[in-house]
Amino acid sequence: MDATRLPTRRDVFRKLAAATAALASPCPAFAQGAARVAVIGGGFGGASCARAFRRIDPKLQVTLIEPKTFYFACPFSNEAIAGLREFEAQQFTYDRIAAEGVTVVAQTAVKVDARARAVGLADGTSLGYDRLVLSPGISMRFDALTGYDEAAATKMPHAWIAGDQTILLRRQLEAMDDGGLVVLAVPAAPLRCPPAPYERASLIAHYLKTKKPRCKVLILDAKDGFSQQRLFENAWEELYPGMIERIALSQGGRVTSVEPATNTIVTDFGNYTADVANVIPPQRAGRIADIAGAADNTGWCPIDPITFASKLVPNIHVIGDACIAGALPKSASAAHAQAKACAAAVVSLMTGKAPEIPRLTGACYNTVAPGYAFSLSGVYAPRDGLFIEAEGASSTSPVDAPRETRAREAETASAWFTAITADTFG
Repeated sequence: MDATRLPTRRDVFRKLAAATAALASPCPAFAQGAARVAVIGGGFGGASCARAFRRIDPKLQVTLIEPKTFYFACPFSNEAIAGLREFEAQQFTYDRIAAEGVTVVAQTAVKVDARARAVGLADGTSLGYDRLVLSPGISMRFDALTGYDEAAATKMPHAWIAGDQTILLRRQLEAMDDGGLVVLAVPAAPLRCPPAPYERASLIAHYLKTKKPRCKVLILDAKDGFSQQRLFENAWEELYPGMIERIALSQGGRVTSVEPATNTIVTDFGNYTADVANVIPPQRAGRIADIAGAADNTGWCPIDPITFASKLVPNIHVIGDACIAGALPKSASAAHAQAKACAAAVVSLMTGKAPEIPRLTGACYNTVAPGYAFSLSGVYAPRDGLFIEAEGASSTSPVDAPRETRAREAETASAWFTAITADTFG
């Protein structure tokens, strides 16, 4: 792929359509009756995987276990926080997935018995499976930041799992007086969607610039560098001069503790009292991954990158943000791609065939103002037990592109979101 060529709206729809058509191709039925596949987690990974199983072989008994009746999407949620999108535009139901023959169980999975191949549910019932796919997303490591726990998150929201926290952060911004300070605390890697904190800072700055222009945004960062840093910093200088300040790790930006009662954030070199505190703590795989025994001491799930099989538990596969995927970022785009590759690999394994080696495309779009976006995409393949980026297959927005290019990328980002949500939930 030409590294200077950016994806167009047509590229986005063509790639998703091609992937969907490939999965719709007929596959031999199982010789010994319908196999049972259970998927835990109804985000872009789990929902896409459940749908893919049914499209590969409609005879499969596929169960999607997800306690919520609708999904609140993380992509574009920063726009909702900044008042550029309504919350309803981020919400998707499982109706179409159920209509395709997937049994959707609105329960929380509380136990996994790998030996018995059964998932225990919160209502006391259990579901058997032949193969289990975990797509639990992330959970917050509330033990990693002194003073920050679930109660603190109701005052200092992380908004890193979209939904109630997203709404809370937006309401706090709306209630803040002009002249106030918004502080974003950003953790070290790994984290879900690495560029998203900087997109959030940008869009919050846009909201403040238009509604409360005397306010400031301060980023306290546990990293020295971040993805597409020059693009973000150039945009901040162009769009929000003097409004966004970032303190990096080497400058004392690592947050060590918080004091929710006073909205104070403590770093190695100083304390900051915020009018709105967006504290994003360190993360780990969703809780069911721990319960299933699929997470290692890092908190994430090691997998075989060809089949997504857990390296710790038999007959369990892990996709999405929860897995250790090497260079493949934790993002909706990556989870969507992993979901389809995992479904194909599992069917191959259950029918005695050798799984194909996957090549996954991941894309990340960052919006810093209405009509102003840039992107990063890559192709990833297994090597030495992890995903690596294929040489020469990456594409990033040029730093010095004109505003017309930024506007086109904003249109492409919108088209990508429409396409991926339609392919997953629509």
